[in-house]
Amino acid sequence: MELLMSIIIGIVFSVSIYLFMSRSLLRVAVASVILSHGVHLLLLTMSGLQRGIAPILSFESDAYTDALPQALVLTAIVISFAVTSLLLVMAYRTYKVHQTDDLEQLRGSADE
Repeated sequence: MELLMSIIIGIVFSVSIYLFMSRSLLRVAVASVILSHGVHLLLLTMSGLQRGIAPILSFESDAYTDALPQALVLTAIVISFAVTSLLLVMAYRTYKVHQTDDLEQLRGSADE
């Protein structure tokens, strides 16, 4: 299962890197979202995809599921949502001011 997840994470990372190299500002924002989802999958995969009972410890339980990776991913999801909303607002404001989302045109000239 970890091998399949590693392949999926590699595909998600490669798609996000491809979108980062595009000229559109909106595609760069979407690439940031996809990359954050890839990191979430990577955190869960690196913790070891184990099955066990609920993370409520008692003296009778022999195996339990570690809740720390899920807590880390939940925190990362909240942070990536905030970063995504900030990127989308900045992209919208940039489009409203400059009337373009092409990164080559937003770069400016060499004499500026």
